Amino acid sequence: MSALILLGHAAATASETWRGAAFEGDRASLARLAEAGAKVVRTYRASDAWVLDEAQQLGMKVVMGLWLEHPRHGFDYADAAALRAQEEAVLETVVRYRDHPALLAWGVGNEIETGVADPLPLWREVDRLAGLIEQLDPNHPTLMVVADTGMDAFRTLAGCCPNVDLLGINVYAGAIFDLPQRLREAGITKPVVVAELGPLGQWQAGRKPWGAPVELTSTEKARFFTEALAFLKDQPQIRGAFPFLWGAKQEQTATWHGLLLADRSQTAMTDALAAAWGRPVAKPAPVIRGIGIGADEFAPGAEISAGIDAVAHDGSELTTEWTVRAEATDLRKGGDAETPPPRVDVRVLHADAATVRFVAPTVPGAYRLFITTRDQDGKAATANLPFKVR
Repeated sequence: MSALILLGHAAATASETWRGAAFEGDRASLARLAEAGAKVVRTYRASDAWVLDEAQQLGMKVVMGLWLEHPRHGFDYADAAALRAQEEAVLETVVRYRDHPALLAWGVGNEIETGVADPLPLWREVDRLAGLIEQLDPNHPTLMVVADTGMDAFRTLAGCCPNVDLLGINVYAGAIFDLPQRLREAGITKPVVVAELGPLGQWQAGRKPWGAPVELTSTEKARFFTEALAFLKDQPQIRGAFPFLWGAKQEQTATWHGLLLADRSQTAMTDALAAAWGRPVAKPAPVIRGIGIGADEFAPGAEISAGIDAVAHDGSELTTEWTVRAEATDLRKGGDAETPPPRVDVRVLHADAATVRFVAPTVPGAYRLFITTRDQDGKAATANLPFKVR
């Protein structure tokens, strides 16, 4: 039976089959994803193969990532020997796991075109690999994943890759709401999966005068996921969406893209996904109604006041952690690993669940005040406020 025939069967049950999230985490986090109602988990690389066994036990399916190297990391797609070695590694993984009962599809690469002026030769290599994968495993479709970089790229994608069964696109912020129209205008007729779905990214956000991007609160991010998933549910060409990222991740900040905190605490974003997946939670995370800081810039050693207006679902008491960190400087492209910025010890004059007063660092520079508010059930809400010491 061909992958395309199976894909047609998957399309008939798309609302069930492709309900899940992009994942980087541990077994406990994967179990929480299943508890939230996810049916599919998207992984990125062969080292994530352990997810297959765990997903089977949890009643989930896996889009198994087959990592392809990126030119920005030094991989040369004109090097025949390097291409052969990459091909062998990919096909070895396919042969090893093609009969696993939790396998749903193969995710071939992820945004390998980042930083490349002409992506077409790279995409043709993905298509070539997809054809080889289908020869070895005709029972599972291939998913090619690219970034949402505009209409020129979409028009190129419309006809470049006949061996690829599904087109995966990583889409952030408001661009999701005109995606179906853009696909039509570009002439893309393949089934599409939103391989990463996220709110406003750091590359899209408004910035302070010194360049620091302004992050949404967890409440604002949750609102985005609620609206985006409701919209996508009614789009016939969109066969699924994977909110990014079920796990914790340092990328600009430690909270920008993670749906969970580093200690696996769940948030309003995970609540929003559970509701969209048919499992609304009885005890939702705290809601942030507002945040504020006395000014954007301060003199060294000046007193800084900041606050958060947040409320628990039942009106009970909240606890708040206030942390100052230097602004991140190890900034990478395409989700590459970043080193977290150091915590800065400041003299705290007063702190409670709603307000904080502290003494500004003595060293001039860019900083960020991180706010984590928790309820009595352990659910968390997050926000942060950039500021500068001049």
